[in-house]
Amino acid sequence: MWGDIAIAFTIAFLTAFMATPHTINLAKKLGAVDTPKDARRINRITMPRLGGLAVIAGFFVSIIYLLIVMTVENKIDLYQDNYIRKIIGFVLGALIIGVTCFIDDVKGVPALVKLIAQIIAAIVVIKFGIRIDNLDISFIKIENTGIGYFFYLALTIAWIVGITNAMNLIDGLDGLSTGISLISCLSLLIIFSLNNSPIISIVLITALGGALCGFLPYNFNPAKTFIGDTGSNFLGYCLSIISILGIAKTYTAIVIVAPLMVLALPIFDTVFAIIRRIINGKSLKAIIKPDAGHLHHQMLKKGFTQKQAVLILYGISAIFGMFAIILMDSGIWKALSFAMIVIIIIAMGYKEFFKQRLLEDVSKDEK
Repeated sequence: MWGDIAIAFTIAFLTAFMATPHTINLAKKLGAVDTPKDARRINRITMPRLGGLAVIAGFFVSIIYLLIVMTVENKIDLYQDNYIRKIIGFVLGALIIGVTCFIDDVKGVPALVKLIAQIIAAIVVIKFGIRIDNLDISFIKIENTGIGYFFYLALTIAWIVGITNAMNLIDGLDGLSTGISLISCLSLLIIFSLNNSPIISIVLITALGGALCGFLPYNFNPAKTFIGDTGSNFLGYCLSIISILGIAKTYTAIVIVAPLMVLALPIFDTVFAIIRRIINGKSLKAIIKPDAGHLHHQMLKKGFTQKQAVLILYGISAIFGMFAIILMDSGIWKALSFAMIVIIIIAMGYKEFFKQRLLEDVSKDEK
């Protein structure tokens, strides 16, 4: 298995790394650029924003090669558990989201249209067999029949659309969504290995992580290109689908909570964005209107540089990922004790950290 993981990562990495310069040229030719035209824009210069195409290319080149090789070697049976059908559904859903967001990056698409495309993609995926269909939790037991069937249907759509939008909304600084997605991939890879998850989910998450590693050097501050809506939506879509595939055989409380913890940062940011927009806009329509109240915006207002804000958010995301891994491997009590120690350490150093930053700012002003 580890040889296949190495192959999945390497091919995806190399493909994305070598393809990114081509996406930069393509973006400039098509006019798919991000211009700093309002206060929400962090970039001060016009940036190409089709980098997501390189990530998509790296992911699919790696997956296509590995699925063929592993099938020939009898390491994977694509007809077992209808994996061939699920992969077709996954690709079709990615195509719907990819085409819609590509048009958005080039010409612009209303937010409502993108939301409809995400919902259609989620429904397609469900029709092809990828869905949450069981919650084996002590205090919750909902059968997958009657009303329960529609509950799981709605839950799956909400999960896919929610995570897709979460990764899109957090894509506000150089390398932010790329790095957080990469940390999520590494965390899920370890969780899937501990959970004896299907090999298909392990290969998929590795390929996505490899593609992100290949793209990140171009996207980290100072960025040469943006991942764009095509990329950020694809990342959220993939993470939502792969996490379902990874827990498909064991719907226990810990296994279900683990992906939630891995993706806690973008989920938290999205939930508060929805609440904030409803309160400020005083209507549900305000949910789809962009604002400058996300976590990364707040950190910049506190005086952090782009690079500092991104690295801090990377650290928070990694802590959530480690909490999920410890939860899977050692149980709730060790995970909670780990969280308490982390909180105490951060609380002890919080004031001194900001005091040091204040002194640095004063010294810069004096110069």
